Amino acid sequence: MPEFEAGLAATRIVLIPFGSVEEHGPHLPLSTDTFEAYQVCIKAAERRPLFVAPPIHYGNCRSSSCHPGTISISTATLKSLFTDIVKALRGHGLHTFIAISGHAGGAHGMALQEAGEELIARYDDISVAVVTEFLLARDRGKNLIETAGDCHAGEIETSRIMHSHPQLVKGTAPAEYPSFPAGILVRDKRRYWPGGVWGDPGKASAEKGARIEEVVVDGLMDLVRNIEGCEF
Repeated sequence: MPEFEAGLAATRIVLIPFGSVEEHGPHLPLSTDTFEAYQVCIKAAERRPLFVAPPIHYGNCRSSSCHPGTISISTATLKSLFTDIVKALRGHGLHTFIAISGHAGGAHGMALQEAGEELIARYDDISVAVVTEFLLARDRGKNLIETAGDCHAGEIETSRIMHSHPQLVKGTAPAEYPSFPAGILVRDKRRYWPGGVWGDPGKASAEKGARIEEVVVDGLMDLVRNIEGCEF
């Protein structure tokens, strides 16, 4: 409690890490997305004073919903979580809220964005940003990744967890590039995505994971400076 109160003299910006409880192949932990987002927030707070909220482990997961271990929440629940957390933190004097998601699901991201839009419409004394790790690193880390289209439990995420939580990586997994039927909603999603990997874990390394993490932190710091210096 005293540390929180003292922190308000140094910053009014808070990073809110969102993740998911979701399968990540046979070799990565279910909380991979949460570990990644939280780790980036911790690293950012080492560079300058920033509040880091406890991570939200659960997210909305559609494509992996049939895979063992995935526990998805509704977009309505996700929106409510973000809204309530921001309202409570605003009540304690924070005014700039950055939601950073390690999970890049489309509906998941849209739910956070919708909540953010509703919050800035309701309160004219706050600023809100909603970003994914992928967005922060997209233009910065192109030369680090060998696998075209890598996005889930492949080269990128396996590298990240090899670096940050090596004790939780159980070997590797075969490369996989699933293909869902265009525009058709399917019940048995695992039929089209049997292994739960989207990319090539075989190209991962802890060294590469450390470099990718730094790229994401760099992108987050740029975002912090941008939102801090502008009126929105």
